[in-house]
Amino acid sequence: YDATVRYDVDYLIIAGGGSGGGQSAAAAGCGGGGAGGYRNSYSSEPSGGGASSETAAKLSQGVVYTITIGGGGASQTSTPGGNNGSNSGITGDSFTPISCSGGGFGGSSHSAGDSPHGGYAGNGGGSGGGGGYYNPLPFYYGGGGDGTTDEGFEGGNGRGDSPNRGGGVGGGASEVGESCTVPPLPSGSHGGDGGDGLSSSITGSAVTRAAGGGGGVDSGTAGTGGTGGGGNGSNVNGGGHGTAATAETGSGGGGANDGGSGGGGGSGLIILRMATANYSSTTTGSPTVTTDGSDTILTYTASGSYTA
Repeated sequence: YDATVRYDVDYLIIAGGGSGGGQSAAAAGCGGGGAGGYRNSYSSEPSGGGASSETAAKLSQGVVYTITIGGGGASQTSTPGGNNGSNSGITGDSFTPISCSGGGFGGSSHSAGDSPHGGYAGNGGGSGGGGGYYNPLPFYYGGGGDGTTDEGFEGGNGRGDSPNRGGGVGGGASEVGESCTVPPLPSGSHGGDGGDGLSSSITGSAVTRAAGGGGGVDSGTAGTGGTGGGGNGSNVNGGGHGTAATAETGSGGGGANDGGSGGGGGSGLIILRMATANYSSTTTGSPTVTTDGSDTILTYTASGSYTA
């Protein structure tokens, strides 16, 4: 092999999603988890956070490139919320690393008597997690976490003005997470729907991934996960658990309610697409190998390597 020989490889890199907020005490309305960062170079498709398509990577023949797949944030019930997802990325000798940040976790809520007053904020990440709410004083809430530039969007705010209170939702690759809203009826709040993910056809078929998780609420309608695998929030009193995100989408988990655990974040993945004439067939980590026209596609859902 000749390392001076280089060829283009398109990529889709998605980090692990954040978990939804959980709360060990009998409070309510935790935020949804944010999606993992999303970077794409294929066919002028966009990257997350409103970014344009990136430039294909140039790999050097014979060089080993390490593929790291980020795991989703683990579910938990304790404050301040949940767990961020882990980063995904590609590294190699004399190669500028390409990485994405794990999604931010959703914030947990506070019950009466907790200090300080105010819902825990969602954490920042590839996309930010949604904020929790505080009970019972009005207008105390946690803000949504920030997204990472060119990877994802921020999460939504919680809302705590009694009797309508709930968590914000996680941001997704294609849009900001909604804040908890109060409808024009005395029937409770709406946790807001998680930010939607982005669709890519890098494998030859369109698939949407990297969505935010829905927020939990004290009463009314819990938030639903965004399109692309986000987990749903809970409105079940007495330990309502958020739903886990879909695995291998990098999506965020749903927020809990009233002492429940937040849904776990979805694991990330990395997809490489190259001309079959350049494909070396030397890999570790057992990627799925498919073809589309004159191209070969490697889909990694576990860490491994590719030798160019």
